[in-house]
Amino acid sequence: MTLIHQILLITVLLFAAGLIISISNALTVKHLASYPASKTQPFVSILIPARNEEKNIEKCVSSLLQQDYPNFEVIVLNDNSTDQTPFILKKLRRDHNNLRVINGLPLPAGWPGKHWACNQLGQAAKGEFLLFTDADTFHAPSALRHAVNAMQFEQADLISALPNQEVGSFGEKLVVPFMNFAILSFLPLRFGQNHHISALSVTIGQFMMFRREAYQAVGGYASATENVNDDVLLGRNIIDKGYKWKLLNGSREVSCRMYRNFAEVFEGFSKNIFGFFDYRILPFTIAWLGVAYIFLEPFRVILKYLVGVQSIPAADYHLAVLILIESLILFYSAYHRMGIPHYLAFLYPLTIFFFTTVALFSMLLSLTGRATWKGRELKKVEVKWF
Repeated sequence: MTLIHQILLITVLLFAAGLIISISNALTVKHLASYPASKTQPFVSILIPARNEEKNIEKCVSSLLQQDYPNFEVIVLNDNSTDQTPFILKKLRRDHNNLRVINGLPLPAGWPGKHWACNQLGQAAKGEFLLFTDADTFHAPSALRHAVNAMQFEQADLISALPNQEVGSFGEKLVVPFMNFAILSFLPLRFGQNHHISALSVTIGQFMMFRREAYQAVGGYASATENVNDDVLLGRNIIDKGYKWKLLNGSREVSCRMYRNFAEVFEGFSKNIFGFFDYRILPFTIAWLGVAYIFLEPFRVILKYLVGVQSIPAADYHLAVLILIESLILFYSAYHRMGIPHYLAFLYPLTIFFFTTVALFSMLLSLTGRATWKGRELKKVEVKWF
């Protein structure tokens, strides 16, 4: 048995496991709106950091002010914006008594910008529940009510929700859905939740609702300054401290358009992908080159078999075809659940190529200390080999 044959066979089994995980996640990740009404209505603070968000902030804040839940406040932190964000917020504040706008303090050394903004929001909040969300999100009127119902029913200390990721440009469509695809297809979410395994958790910063006591007990945002991925680290801190975390499907209640062209996609993802691996060079490199290889190698095998340039055993060809079919099923089913155009599933080789390129560039930026976001240099991180 050749090495190529062994790799192809392992890939077939890996993707088969992915299909099982995908089905399990489809059956067990509940919708945010699927819970019974809560008997109590605790006070909720909705917290939004905003830096240069003139394109999004009015739509986002307006949707949150129109929630049909009776007991909440909305606090927006203007994080030293240089565009029209402060003026838009001032106009909204005149018309809504439950909207508070605070101006962010200067960024101290050692703090990533968003972490510092959210830390200030957490300190200003009065709620028993704290809902952190991003300025580029839009929320259905029932989103907050359903989130409280879920928190109460699950007796959770943190719930997070996968939003509907809106994509417009072709670059967005190719790259943005990949992260949710990977989560839904290869992360056994129910197993991770049932066994409190933080490495198998994922927390989405676009929608995080904490019970205040748990948020404070793990140290809040001050405990997450070592990684640009504040959401992932906070979720892991919650689980590691023995608190209960739950990931839900929020696609019917929350939507988000993170980026508006390929340049923004490239900048946005390159700032944080390396952080998912805790800035460890060898695991990161092996993982992403491995992803590229197992998804793209079957095409090389099939092509060489069909044109007969090189002697490819029929068994290898059949395994490669099976991998291609498994890949299409995985992408198609995930995109169907996410509301992504189905034809993009057939372009998955381009998605793999571009996302791997962005991932490797993310590592390069961290190694050279050149990572930036919204006009700020990101803090240098401690890079490890293993």
